[in-house]
Amino acid sequence: MTFEESVFYNVCVMKTQVYNPYLPMGTYIPDGEPRVFGGRVYVYGSHDKCGSVRYCPGDYTFWSAPTADLKKWTLKGCSYPRYGIGNRLGFRCMWAPDCVRGTDGKYYLYYSFDFHNRINVACCDTPDGKFEYCGYVKHKDGKPYGKGKSDIMCFDPAAFVDDDKRVYLYSGYSANDDLKRMLNRRGIRNVDGTGGQVAELESDMMTVKSTPKMLIPGYKNSAGTGFEGHEMYEASSMRKIGGKYYFIYSTRLSHELAYAVSERPDEGFKYGGVIISNGDIGYDGRSERDALNYWGNVHGSIENVGGKWYVFYHRQTNKNEQTRQGCAEEITINPDGSIDQVEMTSCGLNGGPLEGKGEYPAYIACNLMSASGALKCKYGPFSRHKYKYHPCVTEYEKGKQCIRDMRRGAVAGFKYFCLQDLKKVGLIVRGGGGKIKVSTELRGEPFASVYITPSKKWEYFETEAKVCDGVSALYFEYDGDGVIDFLSFELQ
Repeated sequence: MTFEESVFYNVCVMKTQVYNPYLPMGTYIPDGEPRVFGGRVYVYGSHDKCGSVRYCPGDYTFWSAPTADLKKWTLKGCSYPRYGIGNRLGFRCMWAPDCVRGTDGKYYLYYSFDFHNRINVACCDTPDGKFEYCGYVKHKDGKPYGKGKSDIMCFDPAAFVDDDKRVYLYSGYSANDDLKRMLNRRGIRNVDGTGGQVAELESDMMTVKSTPKMLIPGYKNSAGTGFEGHEMYEASSMRKIGGKYYFIYSTRLSHELAYAVSERPDEGFKYGGVIISNGDIGYDGRSERDALNYWGNVHGSIENVGGKWYVFYHRQTNKNEQTRQGCAEEITINPDGSIDQVEMTSCGLNGGPLEGKGEYPAYIACNLMSASGALKCKYGPFSRHKYKYHPCVTEYEKGKQCIRDMRRGAVAGFKYFCLQDLKKVGLIVRGGGGKIKVSTELRGEPFASVYITPSKKWEYFETEAKVCDGVSALYFEYDGDGVIDFLSFELQ
């Protein structure tokens, strides 16, 4: 068995644990909206592809796991193809969806085709079966929602069915001036930086019952509201916790999911705080300049799964914003209803630190940066030259991921492991020579240095190691004159 075959065999065996990203390697499901139905948690997300220059070009595929065992994610297949009504040739991409169980017991999927300014609806008898198109959200006169006088542009729809069976639809996109001009040229006039909107729906789940109204502010109308600096950008989501309503959204900073709280589902929301940033920005007071990961847009929500609360979100890979992967972290709802910001980890849904033994793939790094730090990932293919000297998680073969382009001073960090009686550290890398320093603190004193020799093929290198037992992060820093790719590491 080759070293490469060995690492994938062992990683497969080690799936008695679960790590971030929580879906199989090479799976790109961003914008994850977690929902629990009948003892399983389902993630309703869009579908990226590695190397794509567009957001969400794939079909909807809804993964799920038993709430009692978040290590067993499965997929039945494609639940809703992008080729169909409103998209016969498949040119349009289906962006972030949401799914709720309607008052009739059926499951309703809400989605939009990119900037089409319309919310489509599909339904199914099961949470992850074959959804069928059943229409679009409309006003009582038949006019599509998004075209009415009081409507804002339809974007990232979210639905919520309250305990009293009343149904609410949330949408919103606070475009900056450049995006506004672009959308205006496309004929979309009802877009601005004014925030998110809510509309109550009839029991048919598709007809607007009440006049839509603004829910939380965007950057143009936030003065004096308490939302300043964390205004609505996109990614609407609603949850009810302890009798209060939590609106989850992506802020104008793009990299962070925040929440607002109210006593009602359609008004009175006050800013609560940040739940997570996919660059760990804001955590422990960290600024964008000190980001621990290559960051970009984020979308997700929170859900109670098996008695614990989690935030589901996504990270960037491939040096752009179009190859995103779903991650999750455990959160705590404090007695006063507040939620503290949590950091990105590699252990995510594992229920605790990963074992301090065995082989782990490098692509599960929760922190990644060059010698000069980490940057915001950009949209499209024309900006990738800016990241020439930066490492990234990407594919070296179809569906197989590694960290590529590590130069001197680049660091890959993994959190957290329960280290006990560690004797050796091994690595599978390819590329230039030098050494990789292993430490428990970012750019800290190494407890092991793995010396590597140049090779165009994947090669295994190891060294003896001695470190104090306990729960710890692991950081791998490259010190050499070449460029290396990092496939995996082994703890013995």
